[in-house]
Amino acid sequence: MLLFTSAYHRRLTWTYFGLFVAIGMSGGLLGPALPHLANMSGSSMSQIAVLFTARAVGNMSGAIVTGLLMDRFNGHRVLMAMGIIAVVGLALAPLSPMLLLLTLLFMLLGFAEASLNAGGNTLLLWLHRDAAGPNVSALHFCFSFGNMLTPLIMVAAISLTGQFHWTFWVVALGIAAMLWPLSRFTSPTMPTAEQNSRSPSSAKHNDPLLLGLFMLLFSLYVGIEITFAGWVTAYGTLVGLPTEQAALLATLFWLALSAGRLLAIPLLRICTPWHVLLGCLALGISTASGLHLGWLTLNVGALLFGLSASAFFPTLFALCNQSMMMRGRTTGAIFTAAGSGALLIPSLTGPLLDIAGAEAFPVLLAGLWLLIAVGLALLALRLRRLSAAVAA
Repeated sequence: MLLFTSAYHRRLTWTYFGLFVAIGMSGGLLGPALPHLANMSGSSMSQIAVLFTARAVGNMSGAIVTGLLMDRFNGHRVLMAMGIIAVVGLALAPLSPMLLLLTLLFMLLGFAEASLNAGGNTLLLWLHRDAAGPNVSALHFCFSFGNMLTPLIMVAAISLTGQFHWTFWVVALGIAAMLWPLSRFTSPTMPTAEQNSRSPSSAKHNDPLLLGLFMLLFSLYVGIEITFAGWVTAYGTLVGLPTEQAALLATLFWLALSAGRLLAIPLLRICTPWHVLLGCLALGISTASGLHLGWLTLNVGALLFGLSASAFFPTLFALCNQSMMMRGRTTGAIFTAAGSGALLIPSLTGPLLDIAGAEAFPVLLAGLWLLIAVGLALLALRLRRLSAAVAA
């Protein structure tokens, strides 16, 4: 399904895929580990929730810093430095009995995770240039796959050792194991203006308003993804599902999201990014409406919503690569915006459910998709105007 122009491209791309499985495992740690970390630090659940905020703050600062570093230094060395930070943080976190120390470590982990994520995405774009679309989708599938592995590793660790600590250390070993093969490859470099002008694709723009529209869309999308994954279990409980069935809804969402990203790899070879984005948008609005009107069961709704969200981020990222000069700072700005969406939108969902009740949840989802529709319309209009200006 993936085409490579050389052995170097193939081997380095698969190295990035392996690294992103490990990054996904690290990103999926906090949720399953939260009760164990609360017990270890003697914290209540409301107190331990500060770790989510700490990680989000680390995510945003990591994306900004790494974006600047990628433009100035060897990309693989930047990734290796951030990988070492992640390994140290993962090794120390399960040994930290104080909430304050845990908070600082998860801020550090968030910094390293976002740095590896933003840096890896940037280097993959620089490696494949205009043919990056299917590879970006595969990269994000690897990240989702790593997310799904983490709960299984934790179950195995507790079953075999009686301790959750080994989950962190296995993930740390996974990241460390990918740093050595990464060091053996020459790092891709940012395409020059001359290389982009010779590209068969349309002209690439350096427009602040265009970047702002992409950042808005990434923020809204990540907000809707994290909101659904984080709150669908509570929503299921509020509408009367047994606790065990409600807990399954998030798993169904992540399974469908991962499967959809795998499906998007061949889809992006036969469809334009716009067709894929509009398909995701239509399915997302339809699913939210079906949940609100009671036309869909929650299990079916979770699967369809995961499918609607699956290809949106990698496809929008590929469209951004086609439309703009993707410097490290550009990718850093995009991942900072994504982090702000993950921090703000889910935090507003709890008060909304308290005020308006469970029936407000699918309305919120539909409203977010409609905002994304407006953002896509503005993006298309801006691209048309920029293309017309270049042609003139």
